Amino acid sequence: MSNHDIKDINLAEGGLRRIEWAEREMPVLRQIRERFEKEKPLKGVRMSACLHVTTETANLARTLVAGGADLVLTASNPLSTQDDVAAALVNIYEVPTYAIKGEDNVTYYKHIAAALDHKPHVTMDDGADLVSTIHKDRRELLSDIIGGTEETTTGVIRLRAMAADGMLQFPVIAVNDAMTKHFFDNRYGTGQSTIDGIIRATNVLLAGKNFVVAGYGWCGRGLAMRARGMGALVIVAEVDPLKALEAVMDGYQVMPMMDAVKIGDIFCTVTGDINVIDTHHFKAMRDGAIVANSGHFNVEINIPGLASIARGEPRRVRPFVDQYETKDGRKINILGEGRLINLASAEGHPASVMDMSFANQALAAEYMVQNAKTLEKKVYSVPAEIDAEIARIKLLAMGIKIDTLTEEQVKYLNSWEEGT
Repeated sequence: MSNHDIKDINLAEGGLRRIEWAEREMPVLRQIRERFEKEKPLKGVRMSACLHVTTETANLARTLVAGGADLVLTASNPLSTQDDVAAALVNIYEVPTYAIKGEDNVTYYKHIAAALDHKPHVTMDDGADLVSTIHKDRRELLSDIIGGTEETTTGVIRLRAMAADGMLQFPVIAVNDAMTKHFFDNRYGTGQSTIDGIIRATNVLLAGKNFVVAGYGWCGRGLAMRARGMGALVIVAEVDPLKALEAVMDGYQVMPMMDAVKIGDIFCTVTGDINVIDTHHFKAMRDGAIVANSGHFNVEINIPGLASIARGEPRRVRPFVDQYETKDGRKINILGEGRLINLASAEGHPASVMDMSFANQALAAEYMVQNAKTLEKKVYSVPAEIDAEIARIKLLAMGIKIDTLTEEQVKYLNSWEEGT
């Protein structure tokens, strides 16, 4: 590999048009990029980013480069890359990019290695693959690294586990913790894009179907809301009693997955955990069931377990639909090889939502560069002032005004002496 490994550099013009289309829906990131171009807060900083290579990510990359960063980008999922975008990043924006849609695991980790060969000062992850690889296999890089940022729930879970074990060797900002990220990206972005991916892959009518959502975190809330909006009868499977109670109060059926598989038509996991739909679930699942995942890794669905009870190899019945026939004759359809269906068969979150998520990434990177010397080796939330500023800019871009507190109101809220 030279300074890139992509499918076809001749796709660049088409990628450019789509990047520019997305940029129109990303006013917060655009405003940050304009400031970065003037101030260069990332000048001289080597950055390695492992993110979904999409039109929205391309606009984040433009922003980081505008800030002076020496950036290398690699894909955070083998099926999420948009090949025309990767071509535009290399050929037009001159960002070294290692990403090919459908790459195998060997190529995926070669690309991770290529991004780490850049010897980054700052890592930017979606799923913590850079950080975990550094700590396991590339520890010689630790001396140069001042910190990192993490985009998604799954990655934050991994990083907090590392910190709890005393293994994390540099500070990381959990971008996913920002309210302007998980309130909107996870709920509205995942909700819409997952439904989009399932429909594109299958072209099934959701109305009247029993739609099983595994997990009722922010992603699960958004997915359940959008599935119900399409007319589906939504069932939630949960392990957390508070989240399960919330799902009940929101009007959904709640039951164990083992009960849900007996009546479900469509299943989607959004938990961040392993084997949420397991072999014993597949044994009880109805003929014709459709199973998808919108969590970061494909481990949420035990596909090897399904293969162990199937006859022969799966049949590719549609793009992104693999049909397994069990030994008792039932057909079970796995979407997108169990990977993120919203990026495997669709285009991921709408740009308007990713505008806030990637604004958090850009500002978190700036914050890390400015404050790394005073930060401990642990996982930090995005500072509240960054969260509030992103919300303020987003409202302004939408033409929405809000009230401000009067001096009297501020004084009242900060006083213990005044009451009824």
